[in-house]
Amino acid sequence: MEKMIDLEKYTLSVCEIARRAGAYIREERRKFSLESVERKHAHDYVSYVDKGSEKLIVNALRELLPEAGFITEEGTAKEVKSGEVKSEKVCWVVDPLDGTTNFIHQYAPYAVSIALLQGKTVLIGVVYEICADECFYAWQGGGAHLEVKSGEVKNERLRVSKQKIQDALLCLQLPYNSDAYKPVIKGLIDQLYGNVGSIRACGSAAMALCQVAAGRLDGYAEQYIGQWDYMAGSLIVMEAGGKVTDYAGSEDFTQGNSVVATNGIIQANLLETIEKVKK
Repeated sequence: MEKMIDLEKYTLSVCEIARRAGAYIREERRKFSLESVERKHAHDYVSYVDKGSEKLIVNALRELLPEAGFITEEGTAKEVKSGEVKSEKVCWVVDPLDGTTNFIHQYAPYAVSIALLQGKTVLIGVVYEICADECFYAWQGGGAHLEVKSGEVKNERLRVSKQKIQDALLCLQLPYNSDAYKPVIKGLIDQLYGNVGSIRACGSAAMALCQVAAGRLDGYAEQYIGQWDYMAGSLIVMEAGGKVTDYAGSEDFTQGNSVVATNGIIQANLLETIEKVKK
């Protein structure tokens, strides 16, 4: 994979692609109508904006790295199916608009998420949060970074927090598969509410992960999510010094549907609680 040696160069190119998609989404939000919304499943929505953003991203990524395949949420590129990544295959994992329900309601955050995956290794992760104009990015071995261009341009290195569980601010998301997950989320809230600093839900898996990487959240957990939801953000957390596993505690999480991401200090606490409520 000679073309992938300079991961930093490719990462910065992906940041610009994510920003272009974000600009498109921002412009369409100004004239967006609820009549444009389609329902994929119960409480799981999509619109022409998701699809338009995905086409823009896919076309740009094909030019950047023609040999790579794709895993995309809206299915505009189908060279690789979710869960069928061969060890030698390099593919982009794209969520063109993470937090569609937030977007529909004009409720921040919502983001563009792009990752480059080789087998089970995440090489590049970029998440662009549209409302705050924050671009979170990382490449393998290069650390995690945040760039903001609105107003005074700034670029900072990200590090996870050092909070312990009793003071932790946690994000416990509410996935669309409510029937299967309702007993788990009820158990988690019952066990954690009043025993941690506080609990939030932000409506975007990609952004929950980035908030952990930035030290704004101390931990995040969610199940029944797609690879496009968590792939980019997971690398950003790990490069910021955090820990990412699936709900069973395995670090081999890239082919699954669950993520637990923390500052590392509270990982065992959160996994123990999940194991307890799932019994």
